[in-house]
Amino acid sequence: MARSTKTPDREVSTLETELRDIEASLRTLQQAFTIPYPIAQTPKEVIWTLNKAKLYHYIPVLPPEKRHPIPLLLVFALMNRSSILDLRPGNSFVEYMVGQGYDVYLLDWGVPGLEDKNNTFDDYVLDYLPRAIRKLKSFSGADEFSLLGWCIGALLTTMYAALRPESGLRNLILLTAPLDFSNPQCGGFIRWVNDEHFDVDKVLAAYGNMPGELLDYGAKALKPVENYISNYLRLWENLRDPRVVESWRAMNTWVTDLIPIAGGAYRQLIMELYRNNRLMNGTLKLRGETVDLSHIRANVLNLIATEDHIVPPEQTEGIMEKISSEDKQLLRIPGGHIGMMAGSAAIKRTWPQIDAWLAPRSERA
Repeated sequence: MARSTKTPDREVSTLETELRDIEASLRTLQQAFTIPYPIAQTPKEVIWTLNKAKLYHYIPVLPPEKRHPIPLLLVFALMNRSSILDLRPGNSFVEYMVGQGYDVYLLDWGVPGLEDKNNTFDDYVLDYLPRAIRKLKSFSGADEFSLLGWCIGALLTTMYAALRPESGLRNLILLTAPLDFSNPQCGGFIRWVNDEHFDVDKVLAAYGNMPGELLDYGAKALKPVENYISNYLRLWENLRDPRVVESWRAMNTWVTDLIPIAGGAYRQLIMELYRNNRLMNGTLKLRGETVDLSHIRANVLNLIATEDHIVPPEQTEGIMEKISSEDKQLLRIPGGHIGMMAGSAAIKRTWPQIDAWLAPRSERA
């Protein structure tokens, strides 16, 4: 009978090594799920507040003579944290743009409470944005500025650009902008929110604001296998790679930090845009003012994520025919709604193209 070539001591040593590896993996897994990653580390200062909103100015790293004179204001969605734009050192769009010599500002909408449930697009576009921009101008000393909006932030900045074309807006950058809801079959949320069984008023009567948990579930349910299975398998398979674990922790910290959207704005989003497409039809009014997209004359860069399941490309492309800008460009970027700007390839694929377009348009005329 053949005998085992392993001695009992070797077997014990191998077992101890395997147990230590398992314990280390479980500790790493526990930390990934329970210890938030310190996102949004780029140095900044608060220069203005209104209600829950804050305007941040990022501390420049280049001397004045090497900076672009036209400041850049970043505007993220009303739901989710704006910290996705400053995820972690080495993978932060804010950090990258500051390093490229831009004077960078960020409008953080904050977390709406029940007292804010009646806030609408009218408030954000005609009160918050103009006041933040006035502060940006006085703080920077610049008469012109650039706007970069992402997701609902791009919707808000589009409305602002149409309503206030004479405000000094020189450049408008749109990222995955949900603007055109004419095709109910294009994907995304449109089929769900157009369903007759989805009663917006009943939801808001129950909650006041649209809960972040419901918004998060809806987004994840569009790709359930990827969000509920593949995402965690990817972490498990790479537990021994600190770079992958760090990246996963940072993204998970952002994804799970859920905030609601003000009830009034959510009602407008569903009733006036998703269901009636009033922005593209030219019938949307904010405080009696018609939002006419043909009034947009700023230089426009419109970025579309080709694999976007939240805002399909069809919901963004149509604006290029509506605006009056002489300088306009549509750019298609491989990737999804978030990955296009915050994924591992963004620093090579997306950010340099934004910089290449914006840099020559951020100098004094």
